[in-house]
Amino acid sequence: MRRVGIIGASYTKFGERFDVNMQELAWEAFSDAIKEANIEKDAIDYFVLSNMGGWSSESLPAVIVSEGLGINPKGSVRVEAACASGSSAVKLAHDIVASGQANVVLALGIEKMRESPTKTVVEYIGRAGNFMWEFENFGLTFPGYYALYATAYMSKYSVKEEDLCEVAVKNHYYGSFNEKAQFRNKITVEKCMSSPYVAWPLKLYDCSPITDGAAAVLIASEDFIKEHKSETAWISGIGYATGTANLSKRDDFTGLEAAKRAALQAYARAGLDPEKPASQLDLAEVHDCFTIAEVMAYEDLGFAKKGEGIKLVKEKQTYKGGLIPVNLDGGLKAKGHPIGATGESMIAELYHQLLGKVKGERQTDIKKGRALAHNVGGTGHYAYVTVLSLEKGGVA
Repeated sequence: MRRVGIIGASYTKFGERFDVNMQELAWEAFSDAIKEANIEKDAIDYFVLSNMGGWSSESLPAVIVSEGLGINPKGSVRVEAACASGSSAVKLAHDIVASGQANVVLALGIEKMRESPTKTVVEYIGRAGNFMWEFENFGLTFPGYYALYATAYMSKYSVKEEDLCEVAVKNHYYGSFNEKAQFRNKITVEKCMSSPYVAWPLKLYDCSPITDGAAAVLIASEDFIKEHKSETAWISGIGYATGTANLSKRDDFTGLEAAKRAALQAYARAGLDPEKPASQLDLAEVHDCFTIAEVMAYEDLGFAKKGEGIKLVKEKQTYKGGLIPVNLDGGLKAKGHPIGATGESMIAELYHQLLGKVKGERQTDIKKGRALAHNVGGTGHYAYVTVLSLEKGGVA
């Protein structure tokens, strides 16, 4: 297996992108990434596109997008792992390069979710996770599922709705500095608390939005990187796991077992101590589709003990200058959540953070040279944890 690194990455402005079609949206992300990598299009050997689709007009996006980008790779494929589709594309691209089958692979995620009305998107996401099958008489939705986790967590650990709002406040704060974020408004706990309920106890500001967007990551072999003298963040460890879609088979509603297993795999492969991962990382991107999801991620990743994740955000330990800065791009909550592109956008953010390329308030100090992305598909159906490093090492 060859060492693999990232040589260019980018994501588009997230939000309601009625101004562009799918090919144009993909081009925005790709053109910046390939310019940063300083390579020609014909250097791309393979193309992996992540897209959940169903809400957009194009059912064969890999072919359409590759033609729109003007690339002619030896092969291409579309992958889907619900909200973790982007990280699954990065994993596949990594494996293709690491195995010696290609020197450069493009992983690009894209969604045009706003091509369908909100009620259609909500129903489609609900159908995707067996929610409607198990609770068709009660109408459980995606927010409803995470509301089950929120109520279980609040009950077990004496957490209040106001505490969950602290996550939204943090992510909107950093999103306000991100020119590509869907929402750039700072909020207060009071504003979060006054927003309407979506699925009690989750309110509007506890939930990530429906989003259009694209993100691109160029992944290359060590030999190619040396030859082209590319600025690189190495992929030092990837962990992955799956979990049941049947709610009745879940033993615990205060964490995601798949995320825990994925994290332990990633730590082992990257050579990190699983007992104190936060102290070995400069920052993290975690899957905050809902505020409760970010709190659970702290604990699933080992940043905090069970029941103590909420303390990290209340004590500002997940802000810059704290124990482990989290979601300095605004996260899914404020940056937006174009499902197929979210994973690549996380990797793009970490790549630029590690290289010191993020402008202004969002750039954090890089001392340890490592960063982590945590990407969950469905409600723990899939989980990917990816560790990037400025130094070569680990076995992804």
